[in-house]
Amino acid sequence: MKLKLTAAVLALVAAPAFAQDAPTGDVAAGEKVFAKCQTCHVIANEAGETLAGKNSKTGPNLYGLPGRAAGTYPEFKYGESIVALGASGFTWNEADFVAYVADPAKFLKEKTGDKAAKSKMSFKLPKEEDAKNVYAFIASLSPAPAAADAPAEGEAAPATE
Repeated sequence: MKLKLTAAVLALVAAPAFAQDAPTGDVAAGEKVFAKCQTCHVIANEAGETLAGKNSKTGPNLYGLPGRAAGTYPEFKYGESIVALGASGFTWNEADFVAYVADPAKFLKEKTGDKAAKSKMSFKLPKEEDAKNVYAFIASLSPAPAAADAPAEGEAAPATE
């Protein structure tokens, strides 16, 4: 009983943090818009199963994008600017994804402070609603991002005063 109560309390405490980062877009609409993205991107899980897209390797796999450091998907050759952004500790969230796909080069210039920053992604998805929907679709097929302050499975929550 004590274990179930602790798990329930942890779930309630963690819920607001996850809800705050929950995508605001429409998953079904995002699946339709993703048809534009699949020319370059795929969403394939750790087992290599294609969940969406046509297994293209022009762009990185988008599985697990929410909460992932920019420019860090293994075995993909990113441009220098996005790698530098990820090295700074930047991780993807909905707002930044929406801004990035609207104008990738402009986003990298603003985020890195480097006026010469470039993006290998030339495609733009300028409609905010479309971008939010695509992000929701990607998130729906990805594992939930790890919460930075959440205890590991089986560990007790930190004591609060």
